[in-house]
Amino acid sequence: MTTYRIGEAAELLGVSVDTVRRWADAGRLDSVRDEHGHRSIAGTDLAAFARSLADEPDSASRRSSARNRMRGIVTAITRDAVMAQVDIQAGPFRVVSLMSREAVDDLGLEVGSVAVAVIKSTTVLVERGDDR
Repeated sequence: MTTYRIGEAAELLGVSVDTVRRWADAGRLDSVRDEHGHRSIAGTDLAAFARSLADEPDSASRRSSARNRMRGIVTAITRDAVMAQVDIQAGPFRVVSLMSREAVDDLGLEVGSVAVAVIKSTTVLVERGDDR
């Protein structure tokens, strides 16, 4: 069975190590300690917890069929006469969106503002995340 140390779990969930420790201490996330006192989390438990986080309601979200919402900070905007490129840093992920300049202006987006990237796709490529 795959297990993860607290730091690995934090990286995968996009939160701090302290946040994962608090979740474990509060009983929200199952963890076990080894003979040296180090915590580990079973991969299946971490996956279930990650799913539960995705299911938690986001008060800022609108009703939508899209399930993939990544909240982050706008790090760059490149505009031309018609189109714009908006870069969002959402945890460890950089999301780049191409949209009309008018949409960027209507949303009032600027570097430093909070934005939510809503991703709806019929094709998602998946690559293995480890070295196996």
